[in-house]
Amino acid sequence: MPQERREKIGGQLVSEVMIAEGAPDVEAARSISWLVVNEIDAWFVGGRQLPAGEKPKYVVRVGVPAGSMNDDKRRDIVRRVTRVLADADIDPGRFTQATTAWVHINEIPEGNWGAGGEIVRIEDIVALVANG
Repeated sequence: MPQERREKIGGQLVSEVMIAEGAPDVEAARSISWLVVNEIDAWFVGGRQLPAGEKPKYVVRVGVPAGSMNDDKRRDIVRRVTRVLADADIDPGRFTQATTAWVHINEIPEGNWGAGGEIVRIEDIVALVANG
């Protein structure tokens, strides 16, 4: 993926997911909103390797605290992520097809977040975002 497209996607995905979650756009919230881009050497779909040069496929995984989502928020995340990817692509229309991008929303159960060697609970995340 060209660096320009990567930067466009990376810069927008964090903001769009934060909006959909209802998180305030403050430095503390951004500091725990991480994005990792992994480019894959080979894609296999249905047991066959996609040919070199085929338009890229995407899998976007969004981790959120369990209980913080409802169907409206999930739907909003999926729509926002898909729109960011489409806006950065030379063929945005292909994102109407399920075979172009998948969005996985992983709701992490309470007690299953950890940072700094400690368990991080939802109230810890809220306090960090609220107080910096």
